[in-house]
Amino acid sequence: MRKKIIIGLIVLAAMGFGIYKYIYKSHRDISSEEANYAVTVSSLNNEFKQSDSLTLIKYRDKTINLSGKISSIDAASKSIVIDEKMNAIFSDSIPKSIQLNQSISLKGRFIDYDDLLEEFKMDQVSISK
Repeated sequence: MRKKIIIGLIVLAAMGFGIYKYIYKSHRDISSEEANYAVTVSSLNNEFKQSDSLTLIKYRDKTINLSGKISSIDAASKSIVIDEKMNAIFSDSIPKSIQLNQSISLKGRFIDYDDLLEEFKMDQVSISK
């Protein structure tokens, strides 16, 4: 009887540890990840027009390299808008070298499409090399 209780406690402790590690796993470091896709804002927009649900499934929560032209900069919210369709939020402050109408290549995590504002969103953005 005692042996069964000890084995049961060991199994319970192992399960508790596994659940703890699953819930509190470390955060992703997007800047060090390899990008899953390399796209432009216009090609992403075209894919979305053809099949919005499949495009969201394909890109959601994936690391992407994105290129386009800067159309807006908001230093207070650490975000820029690319080709008037992609809202990109930097994880740190916006680099001083970024200027309006500059072509840029970024790497970040694709979040979603905002129906209300009709723009794509990505976060944890950094400048691609």
